[in-house]
Amino acid sequence: MHIIPAIDLIEGKAVRLTQGDYNQKKEYNARPLEVAQQFEDAGLTRLHLVDLDGAKEKRVVNWKVLELIASKTKLHIDFGGGVQSDDDLRIVFECGAKQLTGGSIAVKKPDVMERWLSQHGADRIILGADAKNEKIAVSGWEESTEVWVYDFVEKWVENGIKYVISTDVAKDGLLQGPSFDLYRNLQDRFPDLHVIASGGVSNMADIETLADMNVFGVIVGKAIYEGRVTLKELQTING
Repeated sequence: MHIIPAIDLIEGKAVRLTQGDYNQKKEYNARPLEVAQQFEDAGLTRLHLVDLDGAKEKRVVNWKVLELIASKTKLHIDFGGGVQSDDDLRIVFECGAKQLTGGSIAVKKPDVMERWLSQHGADRIILGADAKNEKIAVSGWEESTEVWVYDFVEKWVENGIKYVISTDVAKDGLLQGPSFDLYRNLQDRFPDLHVIASGGVSNMADIETLADMNVFGVIVGKAIYEGRVTLKELQTING
């Protein structure tokens, strides 16, 4: 299983929100590159980079941070947040992201997402399927929909998606454990899908449970920043 540390960006700084609430923000480091280099020095190879300003403004904002981290590390970066247009996608790939996560666009502009999949291939486009009470949430989780998460994922699997990042918004940032049932259900329904679990990871036991479930990867954010898990511990389980 791949351990994928997360850096969430607001105004170019590494922050974490609680349950996606921009009013519950905690800043961890004004220099995200330092954080990324610490991950790389610990032997981790991937990074989940989220542009929270972009998610709010519906355009890529923090592309300079992406460019800096991509140029100064060898991390495999997947980037999400605010990617709404062909220009956004071009910026993200030109700045060094290996993969792009599309969430809101998959809901609001599915034709564009389908075209990106066809043009760039399923190895470069990740489906963002963030859910609150099993209903899809978009635009930095500020908007809820009535779309059932499993119907949503099924549609995109039929369109060729290979990777999905699914965050249970209700659990994110609370350090109370991930939504194991959500990931079990996704694995059972879509056995060929690379499921990446996100949100709620609080300790190594959570990570080991996800590893036993054979999910493709787990995104770990607040648990690292709050010292609940160490980078040394994560090395032992990283695929």
